[in-house]
Amino acid sequence: MIDQLLSWLDASTCNVLAVNTIEHELRAAGFTELSLADGWHIAPGARHYVKQNDTAIFAFIAGEAHPAEAGFHIIASHSDSPCFKLKPNCEMTCENGLVKLNVEKYGGGILYTWFDRPLSISGRVALRSNDPLRPRMVPVDLKRPVATIPHLAIHFNRAVNEGNPLSVQRDMLPVLGIFSAEELEAYRAKGGIIRTIVAEHIGVDPTEILDYELCLYPLEKASRTGLHGELFQSGRIDDLSMAFASLRALLDAADSSTQATRVIAIFDNEETGSGTKQGAGSPILASILERLAGSSACCENLQRAVARSFMISADDAHAWHPNYDAKYDPTNHARMGEGPAIKINANCKYMTDADSAAVFRSICEKAGVPCQYFVNHSDVLGGSTLGNILTGQLPLRGVDMGAPIWAMHSARETASCADHEACVAAFTTFFGL
Repeated sequence: MIDQLLSWLDASTCNVLAVNTIEHELRAAGFTELSLADGWHIAPGARHYVKQNDTAIFAFIAGEAHPAEAGFHIIASHSDSPCFKLKPNCEMTCENGLVKLNVEKYGGGILYTWFDRPLSISGRVALRSNDPLRPRMVPVDLKRPVATIPHLAIHFNRAVNEGNPLSVQRDMLPVLGIFSAEELEAYRAKGGIIRTIVAEHIGVDPTEILDYELCLYPLEKASRTGLHGELFQSGRIDDLSMAFASLRALLDAADSSTQATRVIAIFDNEETGSGTKQGAGSPILASILERLAGSSACCENLQRAVARSFMISADDAHAWHPNYDAKYDPTNHARMGEGPAIKINANCKYMTDADSAAVFRSICEKAGVPCQYFVNHSDVLGGSTLGNILTGQLPLRGVDMGAPIWAMHSARETASCADHEACVAAFTTFFGL
């Protein structure tokens, strides 16, 4: 299971490619795509998926009973992770033909973890088509080192290890390489270096590229670590590990028959507030569930279905760090290897309440896996995640939880193999109810 997860993480170097990876696995398991632009006729047991903007994906297996009678079992997660995105007109030529890239920070990453790593580029490009309203969108992953963000030598900043405030615009611009004047002129004639190398990679003329959404990612492969291989490291563990756990659970439970309709909802843009058409703040999930509830008296059917539903909002949690014990709540900190963590916040930053925490604990007991609690230190302000945003759209019962990880939002995070396996077991059990 962990080797498959590592392979999925390596293939999913950005939100677009994460959705591509998930779509490939769904299609191999007999799921077919539906379009929001078409009418739907869903038979019991049918397997389908829907994409939004190619960066969010929603898959479901229709239950044997109508949703109004049996509800939905939903696991929500997200496809995006903090990174650096290339701006338009991103090439900046410096002395000696050195070219760096103008980038913008996406989400709240730990900036200094990006220094001095081999970086590649992935994302998507928009190509000309016969319909101006429908450009052809093509995913891109160069899969080779093309840039690095070099750190300033300690000799020029002796206090670097005492705290180092960073400016994205000044300190975090990646170096693409050193080019001769002739090379630069040839690239400019084709629309620029990035446009040219991306066009060559996907086999089109650079003039066919109308626009792009491209990001940088660390090229190191996901791998196990720890003396016994009990941990794994990768970029984008938050939150692709939970997205892939929900996918694995849906596929593992697919051949079993249930009354409830099972749904995985993998949103985009959680790291920037979810306020997009593909984010949890949009009505996209509510629209899909309304269609599944049926067109006849659909509002009442949806309300009845939601009242019978339960959602697991799966977004990785902070693992207790042995070097920073004072940062954690003294009695409710999530430890590596001790199972998924239920997230609780007195000020309702999470959707969890006593009812939903009890439900998830019961699911874990039925699955034969441990679970634990994560509550913030009372003097540390915590964040929020998908659960509360989604309940602003639908009054769902549900729990916020996640696998504990270290270095959340680092270029390379660390998680426990046992915790991932426990999450998959709990999710599979949930989908079997």
